Amino acid sequence: MEILPASLRDLGALYHLEHACFRQDAWSLLDLIAVLTFPDVVRLKAVEDGRMVGFVAGDPRRSQGFSWIATIGVLPEYRRRGIGSALLRACEERLPTPRVRLSVRRSNEAAIRLYRRFGYRTIDVWRAYYHDGEDAIVMEKERGEMGYNRSHER
Repeated sequence: MEILPASLRDLGALYHLEHACFRQDAWSLLDLIAVLTFPDVVRLKAVEDGRMVGFVAGDPRRSQGFSWIATIGVLPEYRRRGIGSALLRACEERLPTPRVRLSVRRSNEAAIRLYRRFGYRTIDVWRAYYHDGEDAIVMEKERGEMGYNRSHER
């Protein structure tokens, strides 16, 4: 498995991955084009045997003092192999802020465990955030002085 930069050429594979991972909450085609083209967004794909099996996007928000993990997903048949951890780690390493945030479905216990192992803690709950009315848990990780790459700061 390799972690590589993602680009607009990955649109079809990302569309498939989004729908396989998130079904009713999958991003629209326009959202996917945006995440693959907006400047400053960290976008990485996990590739195995020439196939995109995972994706992560991080949105630096320097003026707010944090970055946002906008999406992270691994195809169901490739889960529990460390791909999500590798994607999260690689994305965090490229983000320029000392704090990183993300949101996750309250019922996604496996993802919540992963994020806690990475040092994320719950900071908020967005009530009825998802299409089916489920809450989103907002989590944040505070990285120490050596925990992020200052060379990305402006």
